[in-house]
Amino acid sequence: MPKATIYDMDGKQVGEMELSDAVFGIVPHESAMHEAVKNHLANCRQGTQSTLTRAEVAGGGRKPWRQKGTGRARQGSTRSPQWTHGGVALGPKPRTYRYTVNKKQRRLAILSALSAKAAAGEIKVIDNLDLKEIKTKAFIQFLDKINVSGKALVVTPEPRVNVYKSARNVPGIKTTISGVLNVYDILNAGQFIIDKQAVKKIEEVYS
Repeated sequence: MPKATIYDMDGKQVGEMELSDAVFGIVPHESAMHEAVKNHLANCRQGTQSTLTRAEVAGGGRKPWRQKGTGRARQGSTRSPQWTHGGVALGPKPRTYRYTVNKKQRRLAILSALSAKAAAGEIKVIDNLDLKEIKTKAFIQFLDKINVSGKALVVTPEPRVNVYKSARNVPGIKTTISGVLNVYDILNAGQFIIDKQAVKKIEEVYS
């Protein structure tokens, strides 16, 4: 059974927590995680790129020269794709890149990502992850006390305004709640900092 050290907000070790084998102890399924990350990135795409076709470009209503007798190739409009300032042939248009992954695969991907973090020793459980006031300096000091640098995902059981607002200006730090975890955020973070109550909530949902 995997274990994680529990810290308080002062960075002191206050105990050890046994993590659920069903959630944090499975063999990571790489292809499921890969598919989940691809799905997340595709769903984040705006798909607002757009080019003008020859019908949408302004001008070009007059035939540039007569059909025959000039020695030049026949042309019907100066807004055809071969002309400078003409329309774009087969260019991109607004579209959605969204697609869905089935529930079983999404669940397997989440469990795999959590298990990979546990196996790598990158999970830090905090006894009560909260701040008395909104202060970025206090949050940075907290990270220093638990030896966290670089990218990290901070997970609380419910929205905690003081934590969110204190962490949002710290480079590489992202905050979320246990109910909306996604594989991309878990794998993209170097450290997984989670409130003790959030661990229990995750285990209740995924066990």
